Amino acid sequence: MILDTNALSAVADNDLPVVRIFGQATSIALPVIVLGEYRFGIVQSRHRDGYEEWLGRMIRAVRVLPIDEGTSSYYAEIRTELKKIGKPIPSNDLWIAALCRQHRLPILSRDGHFDAVAGLKRVGW
Repeated sequence: MILDTNALSAVADNDLPVVRIFGQATSIALPVIVLGEYRFGIVQSRHRDGYEEWLGRMIRAVRVLPIDEGTSSYYAEIRTELKKIGKPIPSNDLWIAALCRQHRLPILSRDGHFDAVAGLKRVGW
């Protein structure tokens, strides 16, 4: 399962419904884009040190998904599909969706716009 930024934040904050889903997953992956978004939030937090320490442990425990040449093909494919149906999504989420499709993994997210991506399974809470 791939974590979106809102899911990563919820796990960090011990949101029980998300922690339960997280705990039942057979594998967890973090897109490098999610790490960037989360780190941007950490920089602005007054609890920066605690979140940075927690994130370091999380990174060691999960698989971090980089963007590679193959990901760019999935990105272009999904962006074209969404443009045709008139349902664009934010650019960072396009990359995250591309990683989901590339690795054939569902996404844990509150963002309903992922539901417009064909073949992508979103797990919400």
